[in-house]
Amino acid sequence: MAAFSSHSSKGWLEYILIHYRWVLVIFFLLPASFLYDIYYYTRSWLIFKLSSAPQHHDRKVQAVQRQVREWNDGGRTTPMCTARPGWQTISFREGAYKKTFHKVSVNMVDILEIDTKNRTVRCEPLVTMGQLTHTLIELGWTIPVVPELDDLTVGGLVMGTGIETSSHKEGLFQHICLSYELVTADGSVVTCSETENSDLFYSVPWSYGTLGFLTAVEIKIIPTERFVRVEYQPCHSLDNFIKTFTREVERVEGNQFVEGLMYSLHSGVVMTANMCTSAEPGKLNNIGRWYKPWFFKHVHNYINKDEHGVEYIPLRDYYHRHSRSIFWEIQDIIPFGNNVVFRYLLGWLVPPKVSLLKLTQGQAVKELYEKNHIIQDMLVPMDTLKDALNVFEKEVKIYPVWLCPFKLPANPGMLQPPSKKESLYVDIGTYGVPKTGNFEPVETTRRIEAFVRKVKGFQMMYADSYMTREEYREMFDHMLYDQVRQQLGCKAAFPEVYDKVNRKARI
Repeated sequence: MAAFSSHSSKGWLEYILIHYRWVLVIFFLLPASFLYDIYYYTRSWLIFKLSSAPQHHDRKVQAVQRQVREWNDGGRTTPMCTARPGWQTISFREGAYKKTFHKVSVNMVDILEIDTKNRTVRCEPLVTMGQLTHTLIELGWTIPVVPELDDLTVGGLVMGTGIETSSHKEGLFQHICLSYELVTADGSVVTCSETENSDLFYSVPWSYGTLGFLTAVEIKIIPTERFVRVEYQPCHSLDNFIKTFTREVERVEGNQFVEGLMYSLHSGVVMTANMCTSAEPGKLNNIGRWYKPWFFKHVHNYINKDEHGVEYIPLRDYYHRHSRSIFWEIQDIIPFGNNVVFRYLLGWLVPPKVSLLKLTQGQAVKELYEKNHIIQDMLVPMDTLKDALNVFEKEVKIYPVWLCPFKLPANPGMLQPPSKKESLYVDIGTYGVPKTGNFEPVETTRRIEAFVRKVKGFQMMYADSYMTREEYREMFDHMLYDQVRQQLGCKAAFPEVYDKVNRKARI
């Protein structure tokens, strides 16, 4: 009887977590997220204003060195990883290796220095995009590539990757980074740049923490303007969308930002944007306000009305336009979240922290997501975009689809354009529940991965990878990476990238 009651209670709990998860989110996770943000931003503001971060940084680096040396002295029995819990990352899954590896605390969350003369900002790895834009924009500066979500960290964007609608001009996040500071496997501190330890500098991006512990990053900054002028161009056929999107990406002048949202295979909106100092009367849209519709819903109106549109958005609101709705994932968590009543009453609490969503999702929700949900960003050459969209339509049929173009320089490292010349690529982001009716997580993802390899594209590392080691090495160029791992003695200290990003290494 006790066993039956236990099983019954567990069944009801799973049912509630799956079908009424919004109750937990609204009454517990939203308030917790709000309080955490208040604490975090207040602390960051005080540290920055008191200019105490640089002095503390040296002590924190020494603490990392001490832990690594203790690991060496202790016999190097298991590989190392950061002590940051897996649930705190923005990735959907947690690394299973966190349970068995030797954990090193790298608690570095501060902006260290803003040098307006040399146009650089120096950050610790756990500085977030929300924290960085909040600090820089108030001072009249920004970084050239600001990935969308507030909680993305500098370290994650370096070791994985980051992209934004300015990437067709600026490249990926790694391409605006000027230097990295790391603690290597023997406890040494190494700084690398294009001119100093250049092999390491080009190997760090996409290395996923397998070459050392990142402790600081120097990033370019540029002057900013108050607003962004956004133009919306609705398209009602795939060919028209591809033509419009390609034309706007390839414009020699203008278009600091280019983005596409597709709402079906034959309808979408191409958005172009540029910074400006002032807004036309009646055309200002403060989309970051809590009561505003989710951005992807707002954009969809241009298809319904079938008309071009122009509006002006405050710069920081534009940068984080997809944050409140976590692109469109929030609609599966709070189905009524875009309702005008909810937005006015509780919209100021949205979004919940992704980390808290992961921490409280439970095994039932994990299994539900694995069987019925996909989160993938695939990077393909621009000239294969039409074929790629047809593949995603056939395999998953998830809409909206996010399209973000970027240039890929022919630099050494894991990402190599096949022509060995600078090339244009596009990120295809698919997040949600497949509508094809025959979705199988492993088989479907492997077919998509095979197409991406065939066209010489790449898969973002935060997402589930079902490739074999050989297929993974076919997709990514490991030549320089392998050399640097050998030189730094990484074999016993850190696993290879594949052993951290393949699906079997995650829970």
